[in-house]
Amino acid sequence: MPAMKKSGGTTLWLLKIILPISLVVRFLGYFGVLEFLAGFLDPVFMNLGLPGSTAIIFITSVFLPLYAPLAIITSMSLTLRELTILALMCQIAHNLPVESAVQAKTGTTFWGMTTLRITMSILTGYILNVILPADMGMPLFVQSDVVVIDSIGMLLLIWIKSSLKISILITVVIFSLNLLYNLLHAFKLIPKLSKGVEPLLKFFGLSANTGFLWLIGYIVGVAYGGALMMDQLKDGRVTQEEANLLNHHLAVSHSAIEDNLLFVALGVSIWWILGVRFALAWVVVWSRRLIIRLSSRKKVNYNAYF
Repeated sequence: MPAMKKSGGTTLWLLKIILPISLVVRFLGYFGVLEFLAGFLDPVFMNLGLPGSTAIIFITSVFLPLYAPLAIITSMSLTLRELTILALMCQIAHNLPVESAVQAKTGTTFWGMTTLRITMSILTGYILNVILPADMGMPLFVQSDVVVIDSIGMLLLIWIKSSLKISILITVVIFSLNLLYNLLHAFKLIPKLSKGVEPLLKFFGLSANTGFLWLIGYIVGVAYGGALMMDQLKDGRVTQEEANLLNHHLAVSHSAIEDNLLFVALGVSIWWILGVRFALAWVVVWSRRLIIRLSSRKKVNYNAYF
């Protein structure tokens, strides 16, 4: 089955990145490096409702795919409130070297997208810290029991158990996504779905021409969707301005199925994830449209004056 073959290759590639990172993080914790780091970052992350030691999760998410910070999360003891904040911060700002580079080829700039996503991520963490209930309980998947690790052997044993769980989760999610995409493609449902989301696109301030690309961005993410966007730009099916606005939307809200499944599996509420990301996408696009309109008016007035 094509979905199974593709899923196997993707899963192995991800695990080669994720499992070594999670082991390194456990050693950092064992030797007190995370505790040392937390001492410097606690004052900063306190405003985000997070302990300083979680900074490594956010930093990892900025440079690598979402599965890497997810592996680190499963090696820490976090509350559901902390996990919810981290989930949204990591979903907004992850894998930036790759995704911002892709978007830079489709109507935006690398540093523009990178700055936007990091800024929105930190702002989201701050707002969530203000509005989230103080007691939200514990996650379903993350280890909530604090185990005193007094030997390298015990550390490796706990890492192996955690790795098996995260490997199973990744395998199931990747296979499900590939199967879904293959079914939609086989039954030619993507064009029909694109037509159906036009009212939603209008609400978000996006052109109906971007319906197919918006759908792809929400199914398989920015990296895969960017390749399709480049093709549509070359064919003239979307304009540079339409691609620019879509990039701003997808910068803060994309890959809704895959990203959400990963954190919902840990116990994070789907409504918090969708609600916050949709709200951010709406604000970002309409703000961008306002900036473009004001810039155009200034240019017209300047030309008329001279």
